[in-house]
Amino acid sequence: MKKKANILVVDDETSIRQSLSAILEDEGFEVFTASNGHQAIDMMAKENFDCVLLDIWMPQYDGLEVLKDAKKRFPLLNFIIMSGHGNIETAVKATKLGAFDFIEKPLSVDKVMIVINNLLTVSKLTEENTRLLNKVKKDVTIVGESEAILNLRQMITRVAPTQSWVLITGENGTGKELVAQNIHYQSARAARNFVEVNCAAIAEDLIESELFGHEKGAFTGAIAQKKGRFDLAHGGTLFLDEIGDMSLKTQAKILRILQEQRFERVGGTNTILVDVRVVAATNKNLEEEIKAGRFREDLFYRLNVIPFRVPSLRERKTDIPLLCEKFLQSFAKESGVKPKALSKEALAQLQKYEWPGNVRELRNFIERLFILTPSDYIEVQDLVLAGFNVKESTSIDGVEKLSKLREARAMFEREFILKKLEENDGNVSKTAELIGLERSHLHRKMKVYGIES
Repeated sequence: MKKKANILVVDDETSIRQSLSAILEDEGFEVFTASNGHQAIDMMAKENFDCVLLDIWMPQYDGLEVLKDAKKRFPLLNFIIMSGHGNIETAVKATKLGAFDFIEKPLSVDKVMIVINNLLTVSKLTEENTRLLNKVKKDVTIVGESEAILNLRQMITRVAPTQSWVLITGENGTGKELVAQNIHYQSARAARNFVEVNCAAIAEDLIESELFGHEKGAFTGAIAQKKGRFDLAHGGTLFLDEIGDMSLKTQAKILRILQEQRFERVGGTNTILVDVRVVAATNKNLEEEIKAGRFREDLFYRLNVIPFRVPSLRERKTDIPLLCEKFLQSFAKESGVKPKALSKEALAQLQKYEWPGNVRELRNFIERLFILTPSDYIEVQDLVLAGFNVKESTSIDGVEKLSKLREARAMFEREFILKKLEENDGNVSKTAELIGLERSHLHRKMKVYGIES
């Protein structure tokens, strides 16, 4: 039988712990017990509980103190207070400290079950509201109307609501993380954390601590207990970015945890259960990495349940105008100024370029254009001034296609300089003298037009 939820029962009376455990286990709950407040706080740091049944009257460290301290450390944890000396004042105080409800002893089984089920229902509704708010607040729109992007969005819509694991492949800068975020925010896990791990950016000697967490004193510098990324992603999505850059040693440990959904923190002995959906991404061909002995075949097949491939920008050049518009509007909103627009000629130039850095490169260039272009209308000359290497349109044969004098002048001037430099074997000084310019002035023009000396 599938467990409904994890519940911690905290009470100094053994008989109450035992009877509550038996009742709740019969109802399908996973039950843990603690006999005092200190033990309870330690268990809250190690396990992920959906509900805590907490007794008020305990020696040394009473329930209200435990509740106050626990709410600071675990603000999302839900508490139901139990007391044999219940009064309105205590109930009000517990509620102000964050308790969901208050139950008087001797406990009624029906009352306990009603309160727990109410708590879980409210918690589920809260998560659903949070999920919807996250989708609204988090701009994870995949921009584009090309066939490749339409197919990608359709696949996300089909796969996101499932619990299947996903492997995303694609070149650098194509938007693999954006696809992972869409899978998360369109799933039932959207109210929980989306935790990213850049496998290439974490040092080999630190990755275990980052992924699994560590106990106090586990190594030099471990001055306190720390939860790892797996812990933080409990109930949500763990995004393993650049999975192909992970060492074979770490791959072996990851594989074991992915299979068992349980782990121990570095320096710890307690086994921690987690519920995570794994989405991995890489810009490498993992099948070639397997042949080269750099990636585990069993880990590949564990991750590659649903394969996604994100297309490069050169495969979807028809999306460039929409992407540019989105970026320009975003930069304008951030700066609090009027949005700028690209001329048809400028857009045509951007669509001719191959964009080896994909969408990331395009976004960075549009940001540069936005900053460097003084007017509200961006033309070909502005691309050149921002460092864009205009090629085909610099041909004098293409001048008649332009509508602005300054664009034609810039094209002619660049073509003229290139031709004269070629005639003089690239000698800048000699070229400057022949065309009647100061050498420094010619250097500046060459820089503006992206001409290498």
